[in-house]
Amino acid sequence: MLLTAAARAQETNGAEPEEEPFDRPTVAPYVGNPFGAARAQVAESGVRWRAIYTADLLGNVSGGISRGGVFAGRLELGLQADLEKLVGWQGALFNVSAFAIHGPGLSADRIGNLLTVSNIEAVPTVRLFELWLEQKLGSFGSLRIGQLAADSEFIGSENAGLFINGTFGWPGITGNNLPSGGPAYPLATPGARIEVNLGGDTKLRAGIFNGDPSVPGATNAQRANPNGVNFRLRDDPFLIAELEHGYKLGAAALPGRIKLGAWYHTGLFPDQRFDTLGLSLADPATSGIAASLRSGWGPYAVIDQTLLRLPGPGERSIGAFARVSGSPDDRSLISFYADAGITVKGPFASRPEDRFGIAFGYARISDRARALDRDTQVFGTPGYPLRDYEAVLEVSYKAQIAPGWTVQPDFQYIIRPGGNVPNPNDPTMTIPIRNAVVVGIRSTIQY
Repeated sequence: MLLTAAARAQETNGAEPEEEPFDRPTVAPYVGNPFGAARAQVAESGVRWRAIYTADLLGNVSGGISRGGVFAGRLELGLQADLEKLVGWQGALFNVSAFAIHGPGLSADRIGNLLTVSNIEAVPTVRLFELWLEQKLGSFGSLRIGQLAADSEFIGSENAGLFINGTFGWPGITGNNLPSGGPAYPLATPGARIEVNLGGDTKLRAGIFNGDPSVPGATNAQRANPNGVNFRLRDDPFLIAELEHGYKLGAAALPGRIKLGAWYHTGLFPDQRFDTLGLSLADPATSGIAASLRSGWGPYAVIDQTLLRLPGPGERSIGAFARVSGSPDDRSLISFYADAGITVKGPFASRPEDRFGIAFGYARISDRARALDRDTQVFGTPGYPLRDYEAVLEVSYKAQIAPGWTVQPDFQYIIRPGGNVPNPNDPTMTIPIRNAVVVGIRSTIQY
């Protein structure tokens, strides 16, 4: 049970870190940047590019499987081409991005938790991420086709983008329930997305993706698709749709945004308790193969709300976010998920570009999976821990050292890692992994 949790921790990391869009360079084009002028000239012709290096120095100082630290990093290279400027193709945009990932994962190696400590944690490799073509459809909306990641556009929260833990991007419920973690960092997959403008600040967004971005049944999904070029097309599809509405609240016209959506996967999902013979997977007579259940699904809701505008320079404000989602109990490791947090843009008037935030995430283990743990107690391990939930509390401060360079001290408290699974260092399999305390720092350079 623990090995599954640890493996999933390295395979399901959530959305990629908060970053600037292509059309907003973060390094002043002519100050301390010898390539700035050339970059600006190329951008005028329709080609924009970026390079982002993110480095994490994180340590587990208490609890978990073992104490210790890791140094890991990720280089992202991305390019967007405005095909209207380049070749006269009106309303067309081309995008490609790739990663070079290095270093071990703290969740996989030292904690064994489900809500991955770092949203860049992944198997070290060089891999293609997204590769797509987008066609604007006038005022109607846009259509995007190619290799896509659902976490780039669905279930996301703007205010949650500050945090390092992966669950505040692609939430732990989809990351742990979908095959190979779903089409999310670091695994994109062939698909299509349409976005429709419904008037005002209301949009409908829907996507269809190949249902497994790796190889079905792979022990390690990332190693089975090591360079992001499997381009699978024949797996059962994954569908997702989201209605997004922006609004202004009160006399102060504080901006808010709400998203209501749902996903549906047409493939087979393993039963969390019973095998193909109808026996418990903990029964000595079990076939060892989980029964297959057709299709999985989950509704969700997201809200971002500015609570207060702060005086002083820049766009200083206090904002909040909350998300909630559920999935069927019998075929889902996590049946209910919720997170919430508060972020402050410009916590000090003298530092309007800094950000501070506190967030909490909660993932409830399904009743069917808990029943399997009770079966394990009955069939031979009386003191085997019962899984119930995993939670994380994160406190983070992101300081801008210079344009394009931020340093982010971070604290996380991991409650009941793996949902309260046995510690692999305990031969009796009766002592669960203890709550973990993670401290560290992230440095991000964007160009």
